[in-house]
Amino acid sequence: MDQSVAIQETLERGENCIIAVQCDVFFDNITESRLLGLVESTKEHAIFIYTHRRMAIAADDVSLEDIIPISLDFAVVEVSSPEELVIVGADTKVRVSFLKDELELRLPFGSHSRLFLSEVNRAWSDVCKSTAQAPKFEWISKYHKPTRDQGVVKQALAPLGTTLSKLNQHRKTEKLSNEKEKGANSGTQKSKQAYSGPESQGKSSREDRDDLVRSSSHTISNKAQILAMPQFGLRDNLIKCELLKNEVLYTYTENFSFFLGTYNVNGQPPKDSLRPWLSCTPNPPDMYCVGFQELDLSKEAFFFNDTPKELEWTRAVSDALHRDAKYALVKLVRLVGIMLIFYVKKEHAEFISDVEAETVGTGIMGRMGNKGAVAVRFRFHNSDICVVNSHLAAHIEEYERRNQDYKDICGRLQFRQFDLSQPPLTIMKHDVIFWIGDLNYRISELDVSNVKELISKKDFETLHSYDQLKRQIDEEAVFVGFVEGGIDFQPTYKYDTGSDKWDTSEKCRVPAWCDRILWRGKNIMQQHYQSHMTIKTSDHKPVSSLLVVGIKKVNAEAYKKTFEEIVRNIDKMENECIPSVTLSKREFHFKDVKYMQHRAETLSLFNDGQVPCQFEFIQKPNESTYCKPWLTANPPKGFIAEGGSVDIELEVFVNRSTAPELNSGKEQIEDILVLHLERGKDYFISVTGNYRPSCYGSSIHSLCQLREPIQDMPQETLRNMAEMSRDDNENTEKPLDIPKELWMMVDHLFRNALYQEDIIQQPGLRSEFAEIRDCLDTGIPDSLPGSNHSVAEALLLFLDALPEPVVPYSFYQQCLECCSNASQCERVIAMLPQCHKNVFNYLAAFLRELLQNSASNRSDVNILATIFASLLLRSPTKQDLAEKRKTQEFFQHFLTQGSS
Repeated sequence: MDQSVAIQETLERGENCIIAVQCDVFFDNITESRLLGLVESTKEHAIFIYTHRRMAIAADDVSLEDIIPISLDFAVVEVSSPEELVIVGADTKVRVSFLKDELELRLPFGSHSRLFLSEVNRAWSDVCKSTAQAPKFEWISKYHKPTRDQGVVKQALAPLGTTLSKLNQHRKTEKLSNEKEKGANSGTQKSKQAYSGPESQGKSSREDRDDLVRSSSHTISNKAQILAMPQFGLRDNLIKCELLKNEVLYTYTENFSFFLGTYNVNGQPPKDSLRPWLSCTPNPPDMYCVGFQELDLSKEAFFFNDTPKELEWTRAVSDALHRDAKYALVKLVRLVGIMLIFYVKKEHAEFISDVEAETVGTGIMGRMGNKGAVAVRFRFHNSDICVVNSHLAAHIEEYERRNQDYKDICGRLQFRQFDLSQPPLTIMKHDVIFWIGDLNYRISELDVSNVKELISKKDFETLHSYDQLKRQIDEEAVFVGFVEGGIDFQPTYKYDTGSDKWDTSEKCRVPAWCDRILWRGKNIMQQHYQSHMTIKTSDHKPVSSLLVVGIKKVNAEAYKKTFEEIVRNIDKMENECIPSVTLSKREFHFKDVKYMQHRAETLSLFNDGQVPCQFEFIQKPNESTYCKPWLTANPPKGFIAEGGSVDIELEVFVNRSTAPELNSGKEQIEDILVLHLERGKDYFISVTGNYRPSCYGSSIHSLCQLREPIQDMPQETLRNMAEMSRDDNENTEKPLDIPKELWMMVDHLFRNALYQEDIIQQPGLRSEFAEIRDCLDTGIPDSLPGSNHSVAEALLLFLDALPEPVVPYSFYQQCLECCSNASQCERVIAMLPQCHKNVFNYLAAFLRELLQNSASNRSDVNILATIFASLLLRSPTKQDLAEKRKTQEFFQHFLTQGSS
């Protein structure tokens, strides 16, 4: 986490920031934002409190304000009330105490806050359990901070002893209640404990405070949480599996309304009221999910993901919500200019749980956040819901790239579960999915005049038949299983800003339905799907959809009856049989594995035993993970009902971290997986294959020694070259000045792409990258295939995969130190090994050529410096923001003037 890095930089040598979290601090009727860091030194812990700038990333952004030692006099207690939970929409309020001082904090809801609190509580528990001498905290004195009564911690309004005595009294009552239930059979006893609510699970027998910190979402009034509790051990998983199978016995559906809205604002501030859009329904919706794209088009937003427009548009949304209801902001998530805001009626807030947010960038190299998606998942009553807001690739001809973006988002966007031992949830693992955004699919095969004529006739049905998204869905290329309502409104793109006139610019864009709303799931009915023409802030029009969704709710009595019946049945079959499975095969061979090529085979497990079973791939002796880094089993663990089966994808994928060893032959595609059954035996699965060496992941030094394509070279030759030092002169043949593969890509771009718009910024196609890679590795054909954008991305991926960057790690610090002096920068480059120096100067010269033609290709010196500095001057350790800026400044000298 960047905030942890900022704190770490302010610490003396020997201290370590374990985890950091941003929160609100309450004192003297004032709320202020602070950054908390849990710091460890010599097995002692303390909470460091920092004031901070808006984006705390580097040491200069934070300032140490106070320190709270975690000793026997320390306590942390949750003080959130149910009323407060409804108001704030699921944040957690806690009171931290030390001696007579007290500090009240509000932490944002989410797994990271839960993790911070659990780490703090673990540190305090270690102090209580320790039999050694009480901690002295001598290391704290060197920070020369104010004494305790001068810090931010204020005098307690209520003595800590009062709080603790109430908690201990509550514990005694619980203990007496539990003792009364002794004598019941073990199955029924477990049933009552599990049903009594989250607070009663996971208690230790000793009277300590290990569980005083609890997630604010875990209240007994939240019946949805009964099924969402983390499960430990085979018995709990059996119960959970049976509950899910019999869900129909204890759940019923109730309809709730979801307002979904999407708006590409083209970098504009909110000029018009959003009320005609967000309050267009006669009755207030139960939920609002509002998505924006292109919130901020500035370079600052692109580089540093910080923008003041987030607050402007959030206020505009808040002011425009339906006036006949009160709403709580549950979650806001943003990636550069893609933002999603989730509001809920306050009376529903207590039934929202398991809220998580994630982002995925799909811009150049599949990372940049100018395109991609943000998403929020949550549980409402007993239904799991996921909302995705995406901005896919632009331009009419790039529909295949948009398809690829969709698949990337589905594959890469994963939510961490409340039970961290469980595998993450993907988008498709939800009962209900809403997908909104500027999907950028266009109308093709019609010229602009024909499109406008159909619009004037309101013949939207004919026009829709030429819509790329409709055609791609019909071909099952994207959004399989999703539904979109009928479109009876005119295209939402592209207008002259501030008007209802179609684009009158030189490009005269063809109108299109870029802005779309789709859904997937059962019991969903659409009430309306429309655009809002009166809002003229952008070159797009906002779109809204009102969906009525049948949400699963739990009948408490029916749930209890079902639960107890399941427990009784499990008690009967427990210990009767040992679990066993049949494997579809035990040997897997992956032929001709290539760099960045996904290869997968399916391992099917069939439960042929008489009881359900739990499986997991386990580590072999002296190994830290269950498999080699190029191999993944998905899912790595799971549960199979009696007579059931599960398919496990064994996926081989070689990336920049694993390619060097495989290229040289030091590592082979060979591994043994150990599949373990809980209370059963282990199964051994062999995974083998052959890897086709690639220029991707090979060193500059090795590639300069190769005059033939790398796949024509014997494995022994490649191994010897990898082991050969740069100063080794045994090879009498003069090496190439630069790798031929690099020359082929740059030369192709020089000849074909100097005038290409958005070159180096717009991603290419994955399929075309595979063709380019094969061409470079085999030398067939002589010229590179694919679009210019795909060749440009292949070049960036080549630089990213180098085991040692163009500027070797040993020169990195020198580059940072001299970044502001152009002549010193040139002297550092002159000191590089010859082949590295040649590559650096060759790339810089090419980029200067691009910039000289910027009027045609729209290249920007700041963007080129940002992208290439991150590839040519990689840090040997984690790079902070200050270092990132220095590397950009260093490389920019070579883009704005000649280098020697």
